[in-house]
Amino acid sequence: MRPNQIPKTYRVKSFGCQMNVYDGERMAELLAEQGITAAPEGEEADLVVLNTCHIREKAAEKVYSDIGRLRREDGSSPLIAVAGCVAQAEGDEIMARAPAVKMVVGPQAYHRLPEMIREASEGKRVTDTDMPAETKFDALPRRRRSGPTAFLTVQEGCDKFCTYCVVPYTRGAEVSRPHADLIDEAKRLVDAGAREITLLGQNVNAWYGEDAKGRKVGLDGLIRELAEIPDLARIRYTTSHPNDMTEGLIAAHGEVAKLMPFLHLPVQAGNDRVLKAMNRSHTAESYLKILDRVRAVRPDIALSGDFIVGFPGETDAEFEDTLGLVDAVGYAQCFSFKYSPRAGTPAATMEHQIPVEVMDERLQRLQAALNRDQYAFNKASIGRTCDVLVERKGKHPGQWLGKSPWLQSVHFIGEATVGDVVTVELTEAGPNSISAQLLSTVAA
Repeated sequence: MRPNQIPKTYRVKSFGCQMNVYDGERMAELLAEQGITAAPEGEEADLVVLNTCHIREKAAEKVYSDIGRLRREDGSSPLIAVAGCVAQAEGDEIMARAPAVKMVVGPQAYHRLPEMIREASEGKRVTDTDMPAETKFDALPRRRRSGPTAFLTVQEGCDKFCTYCVVPYTRGAEVSRPHADLIDEAKRLVDAGAREITLLGQNVNAWYGEDAKGRKVGLDGLIRELAEIPDLARIRYTTSHPNDMTEGLIAAHGEVAKLMPFLHLPVQAGNDRVLKAMNRSHTAESYLKILDRVRAVRPDIALSGDFIVGFPGETDAEFEDTLGLVDAVGYAQCFSFKYSPRAGTPAATMEHQIPVEVMDERLQRLQAALNRDQYAFNKASIGRTCDVLVERKGKHPGQWLGKSPWLQSVHFIGEATVGDVVTVELTEAGPNSISAQLLSTVAA
């Protein structure tokens, strides 16, 4: 791209969690408002935004690899912006190591992209890693387009300070968006075509606010009001913290029909000493009691979680406690990771770091147990009649793909349209998806 020229096309490449996907979508909307269009598939873009996630192992090094791959045969590069959590944590280092990067923007400052692009197009290199969370959403454009499923960030940041986690340093303290703004944005998403909305937050169930009548409400109150939107068929939320699973939120799982029977509640480990070293506020027993209360109000709930293996000092016996907790829960889905040190976090300097080969062996055993339980959950679903939200066409003629209420991937053959909520019978289970027979075109 020539100097002093505003880019005409862009590409946003997002990594990591759903909140990064949401941020990437909002950045794309912001760029479109400036008259910059998405680059056609297979064509180079004038502007590339790398929307990074610090949870990825060796996240920073992978950013540099991505930057290197953007160099063209003639030695030039597009206008490159590094955004997200790696930008927040390592912005100065990125600017020093990667001259091709012209912009570094943190997750609370990406609403400033248009101004930064103008500065970068004039030959400047600009960094903004401030954290004015209150102003970012006010500065973003109104949402006008949506697919059948949409993300809605309701809360950002974290006050929990788990010893392995960089989120409090890269996303800042917990901040809840105003109730009225969320209701307004949700209605616009539904008007734009969304049938399902997933509420997002680093600790989404820590959200709180005041409703239109001035009453203090938690996430359950927000969910109950969202459920009143006529054309919104489904509500989900992620990621939750056990410390913020209130009785009101648990009750909502049994009382709000639009709240899907799926709960992602990370536990991270099954041993109390390890949990304490992680600065998690729950024990294995208190975590299991929360799940019991949720199952009491919604017996068909599908449970999901996160696990870290090889946390510093974790013994073989303590890891066996994690496997025991997995056996006790019977997760429908799960995410599991090897512990990876993050600079600036307390765990990175703890003694008794676990050898990589030990972590590898533990992760394989854990994932085998989790995969076993996911397949068992899918097989136990066979014969159920349920609604599926159609999200896209499948690979085969007449095939459609969507999600069950329990967040299972379902495929079927028949007449349908993206955005339909159809009734199916689940007929055949695989480890990662389920085949179904279409019963009715559009569910009530």
